[in-house]
Amino acid sequence: MATATLVMIDRPTRGQIGGDGAPYRREDPLAPQLRVTDLAVTRGDGIFETAMVREGRILAEERHLRRLARSAAMLDLPEPDLEVYRDATRAAVAAFGAAAEGMAEGMVKYCLSRGDEELGTGPVGWAYAGPTPDFSAAREEGIAVVLLDRGLSTEVPETAPWLLAGVKTLAYAVNKAALREARRRGAQDVVFVSTDGLLLEGPTSTLIVRVGDALVTPRPQIGVLPGTTQEDVFAQAPAWGLRTEYRDVRESELLAADGAWLTSSTRLACPIRRVDGADLAVDVSLTSRMNALLTARTA
Repeated sequence: MATATLVMIDRPTRGQIGGDGAPYRREDPLAPQLRVTDLAVTRGDGIFETAMVREGRILAEERHLRRLARSAAMLDLPEPDLEVYRDATRAAVAAFGAAAEGMAEGMVKYCLSRGDEELGTGPVGWAYAGPTPDFSAAREEGIAVVLLDRGLSTEVPETAPWLLAGVKTLAYAVNKAALREARRRGAQDVVFVSTDGLLLEGPTSTLIVRVGDALVTPRPQIGVLPGTTQEDVFAQAPAWGLRTEYRDVRESELLAADGAWLTSSTRLACPIRRVDGADLAVDVSLTSRMNALLTARTA
């Protein structure tokens, strides 16, 4: 397996003071870097992005950076210095590429922690580049999903923004618990459902449903994370003779759909072949087009 690389970012936010020279440094990814009192460790109080790396390039780079800034604002974190993050993530990817011996696909995960709870120090960031698992079976054969109640209504982003619906935080315990529940039920993934009966997203992915000549995804306003991979698919859809819609989707529409996918930066487009044990139509041709598009991207 190719060696992962780590870049620690000492000055990840705009105007942050501290340290001399470059605002980031390469470190050993196997060596300890954070104190046990860092809020990322003790509270999950921070944000992250994960982007695919293809032949040394970070795909959807600017959109991931903008989403990092969006998450920071929603958590009342200091504004990330996107220029520093851009340079740091590229440095991590370049170092990984030198060690990866021509590996076509990889990923870079970059984070921003609020800082150390005990020391009261400022925010700290890092960028970790490495290989991705082999997702070819999920892309080609499809996945079985279960529908799980998220316990939140679609009014939450407006009525209770402190619940952070639609924010990419480091607090992923609930998402991981949902995936374990899916495995207990004989499935590989989850589609969350709101208390008012609307489909939302997967724990680490965006839902796309094909209804006739339209590709449909839930509206970000109801508390789902805007998907960069889904955006790329929607941008290409007119060339495939398909319309795109951001709107509410219910379970009955998913079960009757002409196709459905969970999309993410590293898995790309995985067709949903079963929902709660019920078989779903799989659009093999469109799945192939989606993944050909996504693997051929250069930005």
